[in-house]
Amino acid sequence: MFTGIVTDIGEIASLTPTAQGQLHRLRIACRYDQKTIADGASIACNGVCLTVVGSGVEDGKAWFDVDAAAETLGMTTAKHWAKGTKLNLERALKIGDELGGHIVAGHADGIASIVKRDDLPDMARFELRTTRELARFIAVKGSITLDGVSLTVNTVEDVVFSVLIIPHTLSVTTLGGWNAGSEVNIEVDLMARYAARLSEMK
Repeated sequence: MFTGIVTDIGEIASLTPTAQGQLHRLRIACRYDQKTIADGASIACNGVCLTVVGSGVEDGKAWFDVDAAAETLGMTTAKHWAKGTKLNLERALKIGDELGGHIVAGHADGIASIVKRDDLPDMARFELRTTRELARFIAVKGSITLDGVSLTVNTVEDVVFSVLIIPHTLSVTTLGGWNAGSEVNIEVDLMARYAARLSEMK
């Protein structure tokens, strides 16, 4: 489990397709202490929970390897990742950690596309479009995870919703580089999903 609070921005140092392209082995450079990165650990990469299969240090910088499988490549922006791609990183939540965002599973539900970017004084406002299936879980003042970042929904109109990004978030995540036409990973609020399921069963 995660909270949607980004703790580092990593960069893909290498990408190697395997299993006839059905699996991508990614090496991600980061600022984490390599000694704390255990094989089998979960790290959210742009909101996608991936399992560490190896780690090390090169030129004084830590790296870890993960595998992105066919399903991940098919339904998230991982299919567009390449060497040099910057990724929002978050380590798995530990018991006793501060829950600064909201409960995030790291299981991206799909992709949202950025319709519009408005740069405001010290902030940025983004309008995004998602599918009707996912839009039913998005509510004004509710939580949403975009590229691994816990955000509050500002407005909703049919399948289009908006978020306001404060200066701190713009500076410590990859969101500052978002523009109209970009695609981002979306994970809807887990509570909203359960509430909808309970409603359907009545």
